[in-house]
Amino acid sequence: MAVNKTLNTTSFSMEVESGTDKTGAKVYKKKTFSGVKGTAPIENIFAVAEAIKAVLGNGTRDYYLNEASKITNA
Repeated sequence: MAVNKTLNTTSFSMEVESGTDKTGAKVYKKKTFSGVKGTAPIENIFAVAEAIKAVLGNGTRDYYLNEASKITNA
């Protein structure tokens, strides 16, 4: 059985510092940016994440690439 995978949507998320918990540890929330071109080179996506990080007032932690694909039986 042949199965096909078709990329439907791509977005990226970054963890942005949103405060501290009661023990003083940093707390992060994910900020998601949708509409990323599925064929965009990963280096370009990373560069955009770094540019966004540079203008944010809060610290950031990790970046995530989120891809949703449709799978079908060929």
